[in-house]
Amino acid sequence: MTPTQRWTMVAAILGSAIVFLDGTLVNVALARIGEDLPASRVSVLEGQTYVLSGYLATLAALLIPAGALADLYGRRRIFGLGLAGFGVASVLCGLAPTLEALVLFRLLQGATGALLIPGSLALINAAMEGDDRGRAFGVWASVTSATALLGPLVGGFLVDAVSWRAAFLINVPLVLLGLWATRRHVRESRDEEAKGPVDWLGATVVVLAVGGLAFGAIRGQERQWEDLTAFVALAVGAVAFVAFPFLMAHRPNPLVPLKLFRVREFAVINLSTLLIYGALYATFGFQGLFLQGAIGYTALAAGLVGLPSTLLLTFFSTRAGEWASRIGARPFLTVGPVLMALGLGWFARFPADTQPWLAQVGAPQTLFPPRSVWIDLFPGTVLFGLGLTLLVAPLTAALMASVSEAHAGVASAINNAISRVGQPLLAAVIFVVVTGGFYQSLGERVPGLDPHSAQLRRAAPPLNRPDPKLPEEVKAAAREASTETFHLAVLVGAGLLLAGAAINLIGLRKQATRRAPGHRFPR
Repeated sequence: MTPTQRWTMVAAILGSAIVFLDGTLVNVALARIGEDLPASRVSVLEGQTYVLSGYLATLAALLIPAGALADLYGRRRIFGLGLAGFGVASVLCGLAPTLEALVLFRLLQGATGALLIPGSLALINAAMEGDDRGRAFGVWASVTSATALLGPLVGGFLVDAVSWRAAFLINVPLVLLGLWATRRHVRESRDEEAKGPVDWLGATVVVLAVGGLAFGAIRGQERQWEDLTAFVALAVGAVAFVAFPFLMAHRPNPLVPLKLFRVREFAVINLSTLLIYGALYATFGFQGLFLQGAIGYTALAAGLVGLPSTLLLTFFSTRAGEWASRIGARPFLTVGPVLMALGLGWFARFPADTQPWLAQVGAPQTLFPPRSVWIDLFPGTVLFGLGLTLLVAPLTAALMASVSEAHAGVASAINNAISRVGQPLLAAVIFVVVTGGFYQSLGERVPGLDPHSAQLRRAAPPLNRPDPKLPEEVKAAAREASTETFHLAVLVGAGLLLAGAAINLIGLRKQATRRAPGHRFPR
């Protein structure tokens, strides 16, 4: 491998790694963000949900057109623009003065991140040949998977040791190194046969559909369905959602070629991906909030909780892919989500009086989890990790086996986009369940308390730490209510996972899948 090829690898890996890192790292920063940033137009949990969902929604909607832009105008050029834009957006996020501003900057971060994921693979593909290309894709998959999986740990350390703002600003040196490598060593390439124009109308309709439905449901629930904006957003989202397939059927160069969905396995896998990965992303975000805000875990401890799943996926996912290539993917795509659902089911028994894990880097004796973690979290985390390990590689292999080589790129892009589109939609569903259940429970636990009071909603946000000035009775009731609604949230997630498993069991034929060149998580 030449020095140019090595530095191309460095640039490509850095570009993808920061996008995947920010998809998971921010989960453990949300609780501190809600405490530190003032908000006047959104509630705490509402803003925290937008911080996660907005990033993934714009990232998902623009992945496919971003790949087309790179092919048309030059992969090096678009990748460099994406790096610079992501760096600027990261600085803006790290310096955000309000929760509303952070939501807007996260939208920009998601949009610029979309330029990096397809571009990184295209740079490797253009720079490498033969066996070097295969090895490069393997290294890319391994490193980007590791950064995404270690995101909660890195985020927990930064939040506790420095600030939640460091979780965004850590991108800056990585972006600068990536820009230097791109400018000095990456050669320009483009697809000379690529045809335009890019389907920006299709991408816009996706944003309106996902954003309208998610924002409308969250805003409506938060404002107790007295805000006209929520109904307008829901109407726009519904119209865009219904119109999208008709638009794709008549566009000359559609964002999503509908002919691919005529392939049974491709359609089934993408439908189950929507439910499974949507439930996974949404549940992870709410879990981090609950453990820190309601129970009192440190950010580092909330990140360490996921370590068993990380280790299982790292060491055994490839083996699961090999088994699936021999006996077919359907058993793995059925059993995997079922085990994940059982893991979430274990979390549904989480007690409100559990002992919090106060892990701190400067106090080594706190890094070993207390007994409560082994009982209340560890079994569920292991079950969830086992299920995820059985799912990831076989799903990728089954997806790639369902289409021809000519459509492999667009098929992968569609599946990646769908895996992220599910989070905003399902997070909105879980938000409605959480907020509705929380204030109803709080009103029942504290006689005379008005659960519809705007003042109470500001002082006691669901899953977050209540205002210290509240009476002890109210704070204790808020902890109980948050625990109860967390149980509801994980049960909703478990139901979605079981639905995904059922879709795979019924919809997929018993088939052998060829090996995929690599896999990664999160998708």
